Parts: sequence; C-alpha cells; structure tokens
Amino acid sequence: MAQQAYVTETADGGAGDQRPGTRIRRVAARWLRSWRGDRNIWRRGLLLAAVAVALALVMLIHSRIPNTFGNLGSLTETFLPWLGVLIPLLVVGALVRRSATALIAVVLPAIVWLNLFGGLLSDKSGSGGDLMVATHNVNADNPDPSGTAREVAASGADMVALEEIKASAVPTYERALAATYPHHEVVGTVGLWSKYPMSGVEAVDIRLGWKRAMRATVATPEGPVAVYVAHLPSVRVKAAAGFTARQRDKSADALGEAIADEKLPRVILLGDLNGTMNDRALNAVTSQMRSTQGAAGDGFGFSWPASFPMARIDQIMVKGVEPERSWTLPATSSDHLPVAARVKVTTPEA
Repeated sequence: MAQQAYVTETADGGAGDQRPGTRIRRVAARWLRSWRGDRNIWRRGLLLAAVAVALALVMLIHSRIPNTFGNLGSLTETFLPWLGVLIPLLVVGALVRRSATALIAVVLPAIVWLNLFGGLLSDKSGSGGDLMVATHNVNADNPDPSGTAREVAASGADMVALEEIKASAVPTYERALAATYPHHEVVGTVGLWSKYPMSGVEAVDIRLGWKRAMRATVATPEGPVAVYVAHLPSVRVKAAAGFTARQRDKSADALGEAIADEKLPRVILLGDLNGTMNDRALNAVTSQMRSTQGAAGDGFGFSWPASFPMARIDQIMVKGVEPERSWTLPATSSDHLPVAARVKVTTPEA
C-alpha cells in the first residue's frame, strides 16, 4: 500500500505540507514576521518592563529593604522564592502585548532568581550519614497526637524533636513513642526523644518568660552531640502593624547566643524557628550553622502550612556535623509537615 502523503491544496491551488511540526514552524514564522513589521514593538509594554526591573531590584537588594516599618524586609525575605512566580506572568504579558522591551527586561529578574535559588532546584542529597534526625511542630490542638507520634516514629529517625506539645498531651506522646525511643525529656512545650542516652538536659532561655527551648547532650555511637530543640515565637501579618516579629527576633538572638556558647564541637538544632533561612532576623543562628535543606536537600522543602506549604520555617541546622540528606515527611494531623535529615557525625579526622 502506498504511504499516505501529508499534502493538501492551499488557497492558491498549491500543495501545503500539513505535518504538525511544519504547521507549528509556519505559525511561528508568521508570528515573528508580524513582530518585525510592528513599529511599536519597542515602545509598547514599558510598564511591564518597569515592573520586571523593579522585581529584579527587590530580589537583588532584599537585604537592604528596611525593617523600620512593619518589618517589611523580613516579610519580603520570608516569601522571597515566591517572587519567581511573577516571572512567567511577566513573560506572558510581554507576549500578549508584543513588546520586545518587556521580554528583554524579564531576563533580569530571571537571572537574579536563578542566582538566588537555582541551587535549590538540583538534588544535592547523598546516600550516606550515620544519624537520622527529625523535627515536627505537632500543633497544640492536634486531634490525633498518638497517630502523629507513631507516623513520625515510623520514619526511622534516631532522634525526634517535637514542638508545641500541650501539657495534657505529653503522656500520650510518651506512650506512643516509648517503644521506639527509650530516652526522652520534655521541657515546657518542647521535647526530645532519642534511641541513645541523653544527659545535661536543661532549658534554654530565649527571653520569653516560659520554656520553649531546651538543650541535651546525646551519646551517639560516633560521640557526644549537643542537640537543641527550639520553638521561636509565632509571627503575624497585620494590616496596621505589618509583620509582627519583634518577639521572635529577640528569641532568635538569645538562641544564637546559647549556641555560640556551646562547648561541644558538634551541634544539631531542631525546631520550628518561625522564619526562613533568608530572613535576616535569624542571623544570630544562621550565621553560625548550616541548613541541612540548603546543603543536602532536593528542592525548597517547604513545611508550612501542611495543606499548601509556602515556607520552610521548620529547620534542621548543624555545626561540626556534615549534612547528607534533607527532606519533608508525609503530613500528619498537624498544620506543619515534619522534616527529617541524615547527617554524618564522624569527623574527617576520626
């Protein structure tokens, strides 16, 4: 049987190739010709171009946006990765407006965004690590604390930190985790469960007036590790006051001081810091520790809210310990996702 030819009559009686690839190229060619013949191609879309340049500047100098009014700088840094969503919208707008100026201008924020966050798009996780840790804000109003505890324990973590533990729910968490973790301590509203012995447990003063942070020495098979569990104060966005984070900022400074005074060389911080690694207000902590998500994660690792994660505010950070892998765990009955990491505790000299 003869092969069917993809040929049809054109309007002028000639033959036209109707293969899909050819049709797409023909439409693209006509579209490009219409752009070349458009005298206003450079004059249209100036507003879009200005927005693109402004977007690039906001991302480029985000650390210089002042916090004097409503903590605008910290608010911008909290959701900084999401500014990238505006880039494809600007591209579509430039195409609809048929503006070469806007299209070229959009390249600027695209380059800045990739420079800031492009590294998070690649998978940096490894297969090593001799210790797995996890942290989870379990939500004081969790309707199923026992189920939440079992789900986090099922991850296989050697240590689990829990935050926002209601006093009345402590026995429930203790019963649910007892079989997996023979060692545990609860200080105020935070707790640490471990497969390895703990000592030196004490509250960490984060200038709140009540206990939301603790420190313990965990005797891992590779040697002692100082483990901090912290739940920094919540932040809110209010119309009149802006980003209300003053108490969170004071607590972050206090936590940073405690970690700086730590005598052990190997330190792990687990907790809900109510802030992202981009937020300058956490510099007292982030300047001396590494984020496992940034060093060994796959993607942004957003952890809150669990229904549609938009920010990574639950953190696992290390000092003197090598991150190998970082990821989020499946959702529980909490409004946060649990986060986990594998780390290498042994040092190169060991």
